[in-house]
Amino acid sequence: MSDIGKSILDGQERPEDPEREARLQDLGPWDEASVRERAETEQIDLTPTHWEVLGFLREYYLEHGRAKSGRELVYALDDRYEKQGGRRFLYQLFPRGPVTQGCHIAGVPVPAYTTDPSFGSVE
Repeated sequence: MSDIGKSILDGQERPEDPEREARLQDLGPWDEASVRERAETEQIDLTPTHWEVLGFLREYYLEHGRAKSGRELVYALDDRYEKQGGRRFLYQLFPRGPVTQGCHIAGVPVPAYTTDPSFGSVE
């Protein structure tokens, strides 16, 4: 039997997706305390804009699974935040890289090859 609470999000009914449900199990905890704790270790003071980006990263992972590369996720972030300034805007929020640092704080698995600076990390 289907759990209606899992099928309805933001007033829109979603069909059950076993892959999405499996990916949900792979995510780190998503509650304010755990996210704030991870952000504190990264020396980030969370603003509503940070929360929006973190939510985008989690939703992207749930919809698409782990990105094949950091570049794939950088392009998705650039598209989503183009009007705010794209990559430059995102680096203001996450100075160590919107992909690497953002995924860590969001509790999302970091895509492969993210240690290359051109893929959203300044390691």
